[in-house]
Amino acid sequence: MKIVISGVGEMGSHLARMLSGNGHDITIIDSDAKALEEVDNGADLITIEGDTTAFAVLRKAGVRRCDLFIAVNHDENQNILAAIMAKQLGAKKSIARVDNSEYLEPNNKEMFIDMGIDYLFYPEKDAAREVINLLGYTSTSDYVDFSGGLLSLVVFRLEPTSPLLGRKLMDLTVDGSLDEFRAVAITRGSQTIIPRGHDEFMEGDVVYVIARHDSAKMVAELSGQKSVAVKNLMILGGSRIGMRVALELQDELNIKLVEYNGEKAYRLAEELDKTLIIHEDGRNLDAMLEEGLSNMDAFLAVTGRSETNILAAMQAKRMGVKKVIAEVENLNYIRLAERVGIDTIINKKRVTASNIFRFTMSTDVQAIRCLTGSEAEVLEFIVKPNSPATKSMIKDMHLPQDMIIGGIVRGDKVFIAVGDTQMQAYDRVVVFSMPDSIAKAGEFFN
Repeated sequence: MKIVISGVGEMGSHLARMLSGNGHDITIIDSDAKALEEVDNGADLITIEGDTTAFAVLRKAGVRRCDLFIAVNHDENQNILAAIMAKQLGAKKSIARVDNSEYLEPNNKEMFIDMGIDYLFYPEKDAAREVINLLGYTSTSDYVDFSGGLLSLVVFRLEPTSPLLGRKLMDLTVDGSLDEFRAVAITRGSQTIIPRGHDEFMEGDVVYVIARHDSAKMVAELSGQKSVAVKNLMILGGSRIGMRVALELQDELNIKLVEYNGEKAYRLAEELDKTLIIHEDGRNLDAMLEEGLSNMDAFLAVTGRSETNILAAMQAKRMGVKKVIAEVENLNYIRLAERVGIDTIINKKRVTASNIFRFTMSTDVQAIRCLTGSEAEVLEFIVKPNSPATKSMIKDMHLPQDMIIGGIVRGDKVFIAVGDTQMQAYDRVVVFSMPDSIAKAGEFFN
């Protein structure tokens, strides 16, 4: 697939490296020659220096022949204009990053579609939604709904008290647990394992489970950590993520938002009438303790600096906060943050990659999720009539070793996939796959 990316910031660079690694023909445009040189050193792609809203530059980048145009400049107006121009010049699909949630309202989205933009995305809003979901499942490190909420992906770290420790996957078949959920991956250290019958659960494993939605809370308790009802939440950083989380939850929770910048804190106080805004340096432990850090049920660190977020989250964990979430945008720090005990890592690049990656698939992907802390990805397909998946049981499909089917939705019925399961046309299927097999996954369901 020929893909043109407009903007070489953090988001554009990450997308360029990720997509070029999947065999796509990538061209990236920006007016910053130095930034283009840096991204060119780390990926197999073409760089073009120039204004991303200039016709001559867009033509030089080959948007007439491109399958997908992605606008991820810092300026949303530039993104919208570039995406419209690219579509008019011949791009098959055109998508743009925005920073205004008003643009995503259904009636307004229709206007952008009429202008030629196929899809708008707002990374901070998506990240805030993840945080809100996680706060409802405090013993999990990740939580995602699929198939209209009938199936859930639950991710948790195994504590010393977990009932899964020392058990093998085949043991869960004997006691009937696989009727409710299926473990589809384990991250152990830096290794991601697609588990088979003889694989044993160990302390510290991060386990990825596909579960029926009505069993998700029960599955989360397998971590060995008790779920805690969140009533008191402290947010460090008045970023877009922090503000959106506070705005959506301030009617339900007691929220304190700590912001270092006085002018920004004042603006937040005007917008968040039911949130207590505190003008303070979140790195000052004594000040944070005075503001009641140790009495919080959950702590969210979303400043603009990954280092600050990691350190603050570590402090909160030491002070006994049950659920600690940190935004870590520097991908090199993610493993470190997980090793020091931070419950959940939020990364806008991964959230955005999940939203965009499905546009690069040749098959009909309903949803895709790139997981923080794991090399694997979760995809949702609709099984087509006469596809290979309809002609044999799962155990006879000869799936790649690094791919596993987790769950199936048929109408309003939900099945956890096992070897004897036979799929039918129009089933919705949740698949867990390592990157090398993602392209093959669609062949089974088309």
